[in-house]
Amino acid sequence: MNLVVLVTGANSGIGLALCERLLSQGTRGLQLCLACRNMRRAEAARSVLLTSHPTAQVALLHLDTSSISSVVRAAQEVRLRYDRLDYLYLNAGIMPNPQFDVTAFFKGLFSSKIIPMLATGVGILTQKDGVTSDGLQEVFATNLFGHFLLIRELEPLLCHAGQTSQLIWTSSSNAHRSAFNLEDIQHQRGSQPYSSSKYASDLLSLALNTHYNKQGLYSSVTCPGFVMTSLTYNILPSFPAFVWTLLMPVFWLIRLVTNTFTLTPQNGSEALFWLFKQKPESLDPYAKYHSLTSGLGNNYTQPRKMDIDLETSESLYETLLQLESEVRKKLREQPQEAILQDLNGIDRDYTALH
Repeated sequence: MNLVVLVTGANSGIGLALCERLLSQGTRGLQLCLACRNMRRAEAARSVLLTSHPTAQVALLHLDTSSISSVVRAAQEVRLRYDRLDYLYLNAGIMPNPQFDVTAFFKGLFSSKIIPMLATGVGILTQKDGVTSDGLQEVFATNLFGHFLLIRELEPLLCHAGQTSQLIWTSSSNAHRSAFNLEDIQHQRGSQPYSSSKYASDLLSLALNTHYNKQGLYSSVTCPGFVMTSLTYNILPSFPAFVWTLLMPVFWLIRLVTNTFTLTPQNGSEALFWLFKQKPESLDPYAKYHSLTSGLGNNYTQPRKMDIDLETSESLYETLLQLESEVRKKLREQPQEAILQDLNGIDRDYTALH
């Protein structure tokens, strides 16, 4: 049976590592779609994948989850290309303008909280959020709401009689209840929008299971662990490359006492890939599936209960539905000329690749 898999944020890091593993596991007829914001990087990623797997079916899709119009257009394109969607990996995410608290970091080094601090960034990381052209908080729109709208748009492909489909989120151990507020789901008044958005994705996954399981759609949440990706490097952008090289032996030593230091995108994608091989009916909607790596370098997946509850997840879901209604109304009122101009700009970007 042909399988259709769409991965957001697939051009680098954990997303690209996942795509490589999906193609390497040998499923015949697998149709893989890389949904990316930057089409030049997406084309480069596709070339890398086809170099290793020349007969693979790898398509590209322009998708910017921070843009409502981009999500709607991308979903329309997906519905034209495919008649089903078996796996939707909700992996795209940002942590813009991270601020590193050096004082808190060095205090943490000499405390009992050193491991969770290094593994999750708790207590030492804040971010300065921006606002999108749609008037939404950028982290909320990119990490959560854009994906929620994409799911809603793709319901006809995800919900089929006699077929199961999976939503698989890339969350984080940085997802903390303390950073999230139902009265401020976009985190306009806080300094931890990344943590808030990831906790919200944990809540939303539970609500999606409540509303969609009877239609054959299941949602799961993963944590990649501490992975060295561009997002990690941007936490300390002023650090020269050799400093990160010097830190790697320290990270390897830490991994002897904690299994959350996966370090590489390949290791970090372990839970995402593991879920690809599971029957969704057997999964726990209250669990986050963690990518873990032992001190000897062995990868495995382990479920851990999330700090979430059904009542809060339902409240978030209803709030997101209301916001969806509002943004759709604004989109309908958008001048046709502006929509055409936006579309032409995307067409030019894509044409320049060929």
